[in-house]
Amino acid sequence: MSGRHAQPAGGAPTGGVTYAAAGVDTEAGDRAVELMKDAVRATHGPAVLGGVGGFAGLFDLSVVAQYRRPLLATSTDGVGTKVAIAQAMDVHDTIGFDLVGMVVDDIVVVGAAPLFMTDYIATGRVVPERMAAVVRGIAAACSETGTALVGGETAEHPGLLGPDEYDVAGAATGIVEADDVLGPERVREGDVVLAMASSGLHSNGYSLVRRVLEVSGWGLERDVAELGRTVGEELLEPTRLYTRPCLELARAEDVHAYSHVTGGGLAANLARVLPTGLVAELDRGAWTVPPVFDLVRRLGDVPWEDLERTLNLGVGMVAVLAPDAVDRALAMLGERGVPAWVLGTVHADDGARGPDVVRGTKGVDGGAVRMRGAYRV
Repeated sequence: MSGRHAQPAGGAPTGGVTYAAAGVDTEAGDRAVELMKDAVRATHGPAVLGGVGGFAGLFDLSVVAQYRRPLLATSTDGVGTKVAIAQAMDVHDTIGFDLVGMVVDDIVVVGAAPLFMTDYIATGRVVPERMAAVVRGIAAACSETGTALVGGETAEHPGLLGPDEYDVAGAATGIVEADDVLGPERVREGDVVLAMASSGLHSNGYSLVRRVLEVSGWGLERDVAELGRTVGEELLEPTRLYTRPCLELARAEDVHAYSHVTGGGLAANLARVLPTGLVAELDRGAWTVPPVFDLVRRLGDVPWEDLERTLNLGVGMVAVLAPDAVDRALAMLGERGVPAWVLGTVHADDGARGPDVVRGTKGVDGGAVRMRGAYRV
């Protein structure tokens, strides 16, 4: 990992302004690196050179020799205000799964296998044990997805962030054969849309959820029978990682596109991977919405329409594939511990408009998604 800055030895300066008096303790950053370096090294295979602590991570790209026309895929993201829940609960070793899920599973959507990732943590005060817990979570998730964690930075920003505040971000790079890229160009009329279950809220919509808790007066420590745990424990449930199941499925079956259901909800994200002229017809009643989503709805009197545009409602990843691959795909995903079901099918777009039709999302001039029926809770 690259250098990690730090904070206070504290105390007023005795003869001029020092970095420590300004609120930065470089020794704390060094202690944090010592605590996290074994977890980081565990993600390194023979392609990672240079170890921990250099100015840049080095990755041997000899792997490209196996490709006719290798394409690099890259993505960057954070986990939003879910970090506020982690800070309030003083639990920091799961947020890394959310970060890796948000970043790595975005490049998987195009069929790319992840190669390496870097992270960035900004904090008001470096607490070595806390920063190490965050990075250990990132490293554990990288190991689960086959991604090398080759670099990172912890920056101390006193005065900009509170002493116990931090934010995390990351970037990942993957590789895919040009002929194997997944996306709108492969989707055909008659394709089937499969849903893969989320593990919960994942990392989107937490500003809405936190506001609902605020107006309802519910605390994170409150036990909720329908959840089987406290509110805080439910909200910190790590993001499900789809990397390996999706890559294995794409290698084995005729998968045409994936859609990672993040900000904007199911319909808006699926529309991004459909071509102009086609519409995916999805059945809201094809699954039972997990209890946490209905709890948010009831506590905040949140309209279903707003939930649908904000939260994943139990669907974390979507596959669009050929009809004759559906049964085998469902079986394969089930064997890998990912509950999956048929959501709908792809048809010629009739140009319909209305509140149940989504098209033209996130700047993509692509296909459309029509949501039908009512949710089951």
